[in-house]
Amino acid sequence: MFAGLLAFGWAGPAAAERVIVLAAASTAHVIDEVIGQFDAGPDDSVVASYAGTSALARQIESGAPADIFLAANEAWMDHVEAQGLIEPGSRQVLAGNRLVFVTSISDMAAFEPSATLDLPGLLDGGRLAIGNPDHVPAGIYARQALEALGLWPDVRSQLAPAADVRAALALVARGEAPLGIVYATDAARIEGMHVLGTIPALLHEPVVYPVVLIAGRASPLATRFFEFLTGPEGRAAFARAGFIVD
Repeated sequence: MFAGLLAFGWAGPAAAERVIVLAAASTAHVIDEVIGQFDAGPDDSVVASYAGTSALARQIESGAPADIFLAANEAWMDHVEAQGLIEPGSRQVLAGNRLVFVTSISDMAAFEPSATLDLPGLLDGGRLAIGNPDHVPAGIYARQALEALGLWPDVRSQLAPAADVRAALALVARGEAPLGIVYATDAARIEGMHVLGTIPALLHEPVVYPVVLIAGRASPLATRFFEFLTGPEGRAAFARAGFIVD
């Protein structure tokens, strides 16, 4: 019997397939929800790893195993695409977001972000928590807005740059920074976090989340999850979390 099975090319049960999603830290709670809703099958799975977009892009560039990449800005996706690392025709924008000033100080008054804002006075010797403005998308957007308002020279020496936007939010939540600039969706998830003002979108590049299949990794399961993520179910999850979805 065994010899007969070998003769017909029997190779035993097929190996379980695992799809790996690398996603911007600000999308973690939504991607976890979408993965939970997706039916991968009895043996297969979808897993996600979260970090700052720049760190994830460098991982992909270095050959880290990944099937899907969800970034928090176009520039880092452009960087990955320029190296031929994305599946042609797969790139699309999944959602958008807004930047807000936040604090954990309950009696700090709300304000309108403008060129007349006394940001050093509000910091009162403390630091402004943002994603690292050299490479973290939320920090890049924040710097663009502060430069557009003419406030950057006054606060650049008072920054608390973080590895990703959620790390910046954590500094504010712990009281280690009196103010922060983060995504509206993250601020809404933290109890005791107060939004002081929304930064006008025209002051920075659009906050968008492009998503792609990685080149050579478009397996049937990866493609099926990608279609689920970018389809009505995935977009509805992002909308429920407060992201901007067309």
